[in-house]
Amino acid sequence: MKAMVLREHGGPEKLLLETDFPDPKAGAGEVIVRVRATSLNYHDIFTRRGMPGIKVPFPAIMGLDVAGEIVEVGEGVEGWSTGDRVLVDPINRVEGGLMGETVHGGLAELCRAKDHQLIRIPDGVSFEEAAALPCAYGTAIRMMSTIGEVSKGERVLILGASGGVGVCCLQLAKLAGAEVVACASTPDKLARLKELGADHTINYRETDFVKEIYALYGKPNRRSAGAKLGVDVAVNYTGGDTWVKTLRCLRVGGRLLTCGATAGFDPQEDLRFIWTFELKILGSNSWARTDVEKLLALVQSGELKVILDGSYPLAETNDALRRIEDREVFGKLVIVP
Repeated sequence: MKAMVLREHGGPEKLLLETDFPDPKAGAGEVIVRVRATSLNYHDIFTRRGMPGIKVPFPAIMGLDVAGEIVEVGEGVEGWSTGDRVLVDPINRVEGGLMGETVHGGLAELCRAKDHQLIRIPDGVSFEEAAALPCAYGTAIRMMSTIGEVSKGERVLILGASGGVGVCCLQLAKLAGAEVVACASTPDKLARLKELGADHTINYRETDFVKEIYALYGKPNRRSAGAKLGVDVAVNYTGGDTWVKTLRCLRVGGRLLTCGATAGFDPQEDLRFIWTFELKILGSNSWARTDVEKLLALVQSGELKVILDGSYPLAETNDALRRIEDREVFGKLVIVP
Protein backbone atom coordinates (compact mmCIF):
# COMPACT_ATOMS: atom_id res chain seq x y z
CA MET A 1 0.00 0.00 0.00
CA LYS A 2 0.95 3.65 -0.23
CA ALA A 3 1.88 5.32 3.04
CA MET A 4 3.74 8.32 4.39
CA VAL A 5 6.48 6.68 6.43
CA LEU A 6 8.75 8.10 9.13
CA ARG A 7 11.89 6.05 9.73
CA GLU A 8 13.68 8.55 11.99
CA HIS A 9 12.91 11.84 13.71
CA GLY A 10 13.73 15.12 12.04
CA GLY A 11 12.42 17.65 9.57
CA PRO A 12 9.97 17.27 6.68
CA GLU A 13 12.58 15.43 4.63
CA LYS A 14 12.26 12.46 7.01
CA LEU A 15 8.59 11.88 6.17
CA LEU A 16 8.50 10.10 2.81
CA LEU A 17 5.91 8.51 0.55
CA GLU A 18 6.47 4.77 0.14
CA THR A 19 4.43 2.89 -2.46
CA ASP A 20 5.10 -0.68 -1.31
CA PHE A 21 4.66 -0.57 2.47
CA PRO A 22 3.25 -3.92 3.70
CA ASP A 23 -0.55 -4.09 3.94
CA PRO A 24 -1.84 -4.59 7.49
CA LYS A 25 -3.66 -7.83 8.36
CA ALA A 26 -6.53 -8.10 10.82
CA GLY A 27 -5.83 -10.17 13.91
CA ALA A 28 -8.31 -11.28 16.55
CA GLY A 29 -10.50 -8.38 17.65
CA GLU A 30 -9.20 -6.16 14.86
CA VAL A 31 -10.46 -4.67 11.61
CA ILE A 32 -8.78 -3.15 8.59
CA VAL A 33 -10.09 0.25 7.53
CA ARG A 34 -9.71 1.69 4.06
CA VAL A 35 -8.75 5.24 4.96
CA ARG A 36 -11.01 7.81 3.32
CA ALA A 37 -9.77 10.78 5.34
CA THR A 38 -7.30 11.50 8.10
CA SER A 39 -6.89 14.94 9.64
CA LEU A 40 -3.59 16.51 10.59
CA ASN A 41 -2.76 17.94 14.01
CA TYR A 42 0.15 19.82 15.49
CA HIS A 43 0.81 16.58 17.36
CA ASP A 44 1.99 15.10 14.05
CA ILE A 45 4.72 17.73 13.87
CA PHE A 46 5.82 16.93 17.41
CA THR A 47 5.88 13.22 16.52
CA ARG A 48 7.95 13.84 13.40
CA ARG A 49 10.44 15.98 15.36
CA GLY A 50 10.54 13.66 18.38
CA MET A 51 9.20 14.34 21.87
CA PRO A 52 11.12 13.89 25.15
CA GLY A 53 9.95 10.79 27.01
CA ILE A 54 7.92 9.34 24.12
CA LYS A 55 9.44 6.44 22.19
CA VAL A 56 8.06 6.10 18.68
CA PRO A 57 8.68 2.66 17.13
CA PHE A 58 10.08 2.92 13.62
CA PRO A 59 9.03 2.69 10.88
CA ALA A 60 6.04 4.83 11.90
CA ILE A 61 2.92 5.96 10.06
CA MET A 62 1.52 9.13 11.60
CA GLY A 63 -2.07 10.37 11.57
CA LEU A 64 -4.18 10.20 14.74
CA ASP A 65 -7.64 10.82 13.30
CA VAL A 66 -8.84 8.13 10.91
CA ALA A 67 -12.17 7.76 9.12
CA GLY A 68 -13.04 5.20 6.46
CA GLU A 69 -14.75 1.94 5.57
CA ILE A 70 -14.13 -1.49 7.04
CA VAL A 71 -12.65 -3.82 4.40
CA GLU A 72 -11.60 -6.75 6.59
CA VAL A 73 -12.96 -8.12 9.87
CA GLY A 74 -10.79 -10.22 12.16
CA GLU A 75 -11.72 -13.23 14.26
CA GLY A 76 -14.02 -12.52 17.19
CA VAL A 77 -15.21 -9.11 15.99
CA GLU A 78 -18.93 -8.67 16.56
CA GLY A 79 -21.28 -5.90 15.51
CA TRP A 80 -19.14 -4.69 12.63
CA SER A 81 -19.16 -5.66 8.96
CA THR A 82 -17.28 -4.82 5.80
CA GLY A 83 -18.56 -1.59 4.31
CA ASP A 84 -19.41 0.03 7.66
CA ARG A 85 -18.45 3.70 7.86
CA VAL A 86 -16.31 4.18 10.95
CA LEU A 87 -14.28 6.73 12.86
CA VAL A 88 -11.41 5.37 14.93
CA ASP A 89 -10.93 6.68 18.46
CA PRO A 90 -7.14 7.32 18.37
CA ILE A 91 -6.70 6.28 22.00
CA ASN A 92 -6.61 2.54 22.70
CA ARG A 93 -8.31 2.57 26.09
CA VAL A 94 -7.86 -1.17 26.71
CA GLU A 95 -4.34 -2.21 25.70
CA GLY A 96 -2.92 1.32 25.61
CA GLY A 97 -1.30 3.14 22.73
CA LEU A 98 -2.06 6.03 20.41
CA MET A 99 -2.79 5.88 16.67
CA GLY A 100 -0.15 7.63 14.62
CA GLU A 101 2.39 7.54 17.43
CA THR A 102 2.89 4.13 19.07
CA VAL A 103 0.89 2.23 16.41
CA HIS A 104 0.44 2.94 12.71
CA GLY A 105 -2.05 5.70 11.96
CA GLY A 106 -4.02 7.11 9.07
CA LEU A 107 -1.45 8.49 6.64
CA ALA A 108 -1.82 5.40 4.49
CA GLU A 109 -4.34 3.67 2.26
CA LEU A 110 -5.14 1.08 4.93
CA CYS A 111 -5.14 1.17 8.72
CA ARG A 112 -5.54 -1.54 11.37
CA ALA A 113 -7.65 -0.78 14.46
CA LYS A 114 -9.08 -2.60 17.46
CA ASP A 115 -12.82 -3.17 17.29
CA HIS A 116 -13.37 -1.37 20.61
CA GLN A 117 -11.92 1.80 19.08
CA LEU A 118 -14.56 2.01 16.35
CA ILE A 119 -17.30 4.63 16.36
CA ARG A 120 -20.04 4.50 13.75
CA ILE A 121 -20.26 7.59 11.51
CA PRO A 122 -23.89 8.73 11.39
CA ASP A 123 -25.72 9.52 8.16
CA GLY A 124 -25.13 13.03 6.92
CA VAL A 125 -21.59 13.27 8.34
CA SER A 126 -18.82 12.97 5.75
CA PHE A 127 -15.55 11.10 6.20
CA GLU A 128 -13.68 14.44 6.15
CA GLU A 129 -15.92 15.92 8.86
CA ALA A 130 -15.63 12.83 11.04
CA ALA A 131 -11.84 12.69 10.68
CA ALA A 132 -11.53 16.28 11.89
CA LEU A 133 -13.16 15.56 15.24
CA PRO A 134 -11.27 13.39 17.74
CA CYS A 135 -7.99 15.17 18.49
CA ALA A 136 -8.91 18.84 17.96
CA TYR A 137 -12.66 19.01 18.55
CA GLY A 138 -12.51 16.27 21.19
CA THR A 139 -9.86 18.22 23.09
CA ALA A 140 -11.95 21.38 22.79
CA ILE A 141 -15.19 19.90 24.11
CA ARG A 142 -13.49 18.33 27.11
CA MET A 143 -11.64 21.57 27.92
CA MET A 144 -14.61 23.89 27.47
CA SER A 145 -17.40 21.73 28.89
CA THR A 146 -16.09 19.00 31.21
CA ILE A 147 -13.12 20.88 32.68
CA GLY A 148 -13.87 24.55 32.08
CA GLU A 149 -17.65 24.45 32.56
CA VAL A 150 -18.08 27.55 30.40
CA SER A 151 -21.58 28.90 30.97
CA LYS A 152 -24.10 31.46 29.79
CA GLY A 153 -23.14 35.10 30.24
CA GLU A 154 -19.42 34.48 30.79
CA ARG A 155 -16.72 36.36 28.90
CA VAL A 156 -14.30 34.04 27.14
CA LEU A 157 -10.94 34.97 25.59
CA ILE A 158 -9.57 32.47 23.06
CA LEU A 159 -5.97 32.68 21.86
CA GLY A 160 -5.15 30.79 18.68
CA ALA A 161 -8.84 30.87 17.83
CA SER A 162 -8.33 30.08 14.13
CA GLY A 163 -6.78 26.64 14.65
CA GLY A 164 -8.59 23.32 14.82
CA VAL A 165 -9.07 23.45 18.59
CA GLY A 166 -9.80 27.17 18.55
CA VAL A 167 -12.66 27.16 16.04
CA CYS A 168 -14.39 24.46 18.06
CA CYS A 169 -13.80 26.31 21.36
CA LEU A 170 -15.43 29.38 19.82
CA GLN A 171 -18.50 27.48 18.67
CA LEU A 172 -18.88 25.61 21.97
CA ALA A 173 -18.61 28.85 23.94
CA LYS A 174 -21.34 30.41 21.81
CA LEU A 175 -23.54 27.31 22.17
CA ALA A 176 -23.15 27.74 25.95
CA GLY A 177 -24.28 31.38 25.69
CA ALA A 178 -20.93 33.04 26.39
CA GLU A 179 -19.50 36.27 24.96
CA VAL A 180 -16.35 35.48 22.99
CA VAL A 181 -13.19 37.45 22.20
CA ALA A 182 -11.24 35.57 19.51
CA CYS A 183 -7.57 36.27 18.72
CA ALA A 184 -5.83 35.56 15.42
CA SER A 185 -3.01 36.91 13.28
CA THR A 186 -4.58 38.12 10.01
CA PRO A 187 -7.59 40.20 8.95
CA ASP A 188 -8.93 37.28 6.91
CA LYS A 189 -8.88 34.95 9.91
CA LEU A 190 -10.53 37.59 12.08
CA ALA A 191 -13.31 38.06 9.53
CA ARG A 192 -13.97 34.33 9.43
CA LEU A 193 -14.03 34.17 13.24
CA LYS A 194 -16.68 36.90 13.19
CA GLU A 195 -18.71 34.81 10.76
CA LEU A 196 -18.46 31.87 13.19
CA GLY A 197 -19.96 33.99 15.95
CA ALA A 198 -17.12 35.81 17.71
CA ASP A 199 -18.44 38.92 19.46
CA HIS A 200 -15.04 40.66 19.36
CA THR A 201 -11.78 39.90 17.54
CA ILE A 202 -8.19 40.97 18.19
CA ASN A 203 -5.23 40.86 15.81
CA TYR A 204 -2.51 39.92 18.28
CA ARG A 205 0.27 40.75 15.78
CA GLU A 206 -0.85 44.34 15.40
CA THR A 207 -2.11 45.16 18.89
CA ASP A 208 -1.53 44.15 22.50
CA PHE A 209 -4.40 41.81 23.34
CA VAL A 210 -4.10 42.68 27.04
CA LYS A 211 -4.76 46.37 26.35
CA GLU A 212 -7.63 45.41 24.06
CA ILE A 213 -9.22 43.34 26.84
CA TYR A 214 -8.82 46.22 29.29
CA ALA A 215 -10.51 48.54 26.78
CA LEU A 216 -13.43 46.13 26.44
CA TYR A 217 -13.92 45.04 30.03
CA GLY A 218 -11.71 47.15 32.28
CA LYS A 219 -8.47 46.31 34.05
CA PRO A 220 -8.84 43.72 36.81
CA ASN A 221 -7.62 44.57 40.30
CA ARG A 222 -7.82 42.67 43.55
CA ARG A 223 -10.73 44.76 44.75
CA SER A 224 -12.72 44.34 41.53
CA ALA A 225 -14.39 40.98 42.20
CA GLY A 226 -17.83 42.57 42.38
CA ALA A 227 -17.25 44.72 39.31
CA LYS A 228 -16.14 41.67 37.32
CA LEU A 229 -13.44 43.46 35.35
CA GLY A 230 -11.57 41.38 32.77
CA VAL A 231 -12.67 38.03 31.34
CA ASP A 232 -14.08 35.04 33.20
CA VAL A 233 -12.27 32.42 31.12
CA ALA A 234 -9.14 32.48 28.96
CA VAL A 235 -8.14 29.65 26.63
CA ASN A 236 -4.39 29.44 26.07
CA TYR A 237 -2.90 26.30 24.52
CA THR A 238 0.05 28.13 22.97
CA GLY A 239 2.14 28.91 26.06
CA GLY A 240 5.29 30.83 25.19
CA ASP A 241 5.30 34.59 25.68
CA THR A 242 1.47 34.81 25.82
CA TRP A 243 1.18 32.98 29.13
CA VAL A 244 1.64 35.79 31.67
CA LYS A 245 -0.20 38.24 29.41
CA THR A 246 -3.18 35.90 29.49
CA LEU A 247 -3.13 35.81 33.30
CA ARG A 248 -3.37 39.60 33.30
CA CYS A 249 -6.67 39.46 31.38
CA LEU A 250 -8.55 37.38 33.95
CA ARG A 251 -10.97 38.75 36.51
CA VAL A 252 -10.64 37.92 40.19
CA GLY A 253 -11.42 34.21 40.45
CA GLY A 254 -11.04 33.71 36.69
CA ARG A 255 -10.11 30.46 34.96
CA LEU A 256 -7.28 29.79 32.53
CA LEU A 257 -7.82 26.66 30.42
CA THR A 258 -4.94 24.93 28.69
CA CYS A 259 -4.51 21.73 26.68
CA GLY A 260 -1.12 22.23 25.02
CA ALA A 261 1.89 24.42 24.43
CA THR A 262 2.48 24.91 20.71
CA ALA A 263 4.66 27.99 21.26
CA GLY A 264 6.68 26.63 24.20
CA PHE A 265 6.01 24.50 27.28
CA ASP A 266 8.26 26.42 29.71
CA PRO A 267 7.07 30.05 29.56
CA GLN A 268 8.02 32.79 31.97
CA GLU A 269 5.68 32.66 34.98
CA ASP A 270 4.41 35.30 37.40
CA LEU A 271 2.85 33.67 40.43
CA ARG A 272 1.73 37.02 41.82
CA PHE A 273 -1.23 37.13 39.42
CA ILE A 274 -2.30 33.63 40.43
CA TRP A 275 -2.49 34.26 44.16
CA THR A 276 -3.46 37.92 44.06
CA PHE A 277 -6.42 37.34 41.75
CA GLU A 278 -7.19 33.83 43.06
CA LEU A 279 -6.95 32.41 39.57
CA LYS A 280 -7.62 28.80 38.63
CA ILE A 281 -5.29 27.13 36.12
CA LEU A 282 -7.12 24.13 34.67
CA GLY A 283 -5.40 21.60 32.46
CA SER A 284 -7.29 19.38 30.06
CA ASN A 285 -5.87 16.29 28.40
CA SER A 286 -7.33 14.56 25.34
CA TRP A 287 -10.99 13.44 25.26
CA ALA A 288 -13.38 10.66 26.18
CA ARG A 289 -15.10 8.40 23.69
CA THR A 290 -18.42 9.94 24.73
CA ASP A 291 -17.02 13.36 23.76
CA VAL A 292 -16.48 12.15 20.18
CA GLU A 293 -19.95 10.61 20.04
CA LYS A 294 -21.47 13.88 21.24
CA LEU A 295 -19.52 15.81 18.60
CA LEU A 296 -20.77 13.53 15.84
CA ALA A 297 -24.34 14.14 17.00
CA LEU A 298 -23.78 17.91 17.07
CA VAL A 299 -22.37 17.84 13.54
CA GLN A 300 -25.21 15.66 12.29
CA SER A 301 -27.79 18.06 13.78
CA GLY A 302 -26.06 21.10 12.29
CA GLU A 303 -25.39 22.73 15.67
CA LEU A 304 -21.62 22.41 15.20
CA LYS A 305 -19.68 23.12 12.03
CA VAL A 306 -16.53 21.28 11.06
CA ILE A 307 -14.26 23.94 9.60
CA LEU A 308 -12.13 22.43 6.83
CA ASP A 309 -9.43 24.58 5.24
CA GLY A 310 -8.44 22.10 2.57
CA SER A 311 -7.80 18.51 1.61
CA TYR A 312 -4.61 17.02 0.18
CA PRO A 313 -3.59 13.76 -1.45
CA LEU A 314 -1.22 11.54 0.49
CA ALA A 315 1.82 12.65 -1.51
CA GLU A 316 1.29 16.28 -0.44
CA THR A 317 1.22 15.61 3.31
CA ASN A 318 4.41 17.59 3.92
CA ASP A 319 2.94 20.64 2.20
CA ALA A 320 -0.09 20.44 4.49
CA LEU A 321 2.06 20.00 7.59
CA ARG A 322 4.09 23.04 6.59
CA ARG A 323 0.92 25.13 6.53
CA ILE A 324 0.10 23.98 10.06
CA GLU A 325 3.64 24.67 11.25
CA ASP A 326 3.57 28.15 9.69
CA ARG A 327 0.11 28.84 11.17
CA GLU A 328 -1.51 29.38 7.78
CA VAL A 329 -4.57 27.26 8.54
CA PHE A 330 -8.11 28.20 9.55
CA GLY A 331 -9.67 25.12 11.09
CA LYS A 332 -8.53 21.68 9.95
CA LEU A 333 -6.62 20.09 7.07
CA VAL A 334 -7.37 16.58 5.92
CA ILE A 335 -5.45 14.04 3.89
CA VAL A 336 -7.50 11.95 1.45
CA PRO A 337 -5.41 8.89 0.44
